[in-house]
Amino acid sequence: MSDLPNCPSCDSSYTYEDGSTLVCPECGHEWIVGEVVELDDGLVVKDANGALLTDGDTVTVIKDLKVKGSSLVVKVGTKVKNIRLVEGDHNIDCKIDGIGAMQLKSEFVKKA
Repeated sequence: MSDLPNCPSCDSSYTYEDGSTLVCPECGHEWIVGEVVELDDGLVVKDANGALLTDGDTVTVIKDLKVKGSSLVVKVGTKVKNIRLVEGDHNIDCKIDGIGAMQLKSEFVKKA
């Protein structure tokens, strides 16, 4: 069994060494062995599969979503690039090609 420490970001036990750094394959966090890690324990947003989302990620819509106040629909499989996480019920701010700026719920997307 490995004696590597758990990920300080998501507490995953599947960390591995890459040169002088440790890497978490679940959340992508990288840190140097022995380095003091300061984490922002603020906003934690997970997608429909439980993967941790961060600002700038690309996500894919997993369900047709009607746009409130119009006849437009965001189709399944639509890729949304460069998301921004915000507080609230609709916790993803983004721009979707052909529709414009809008907010999405993280439960209707998966990390691409």
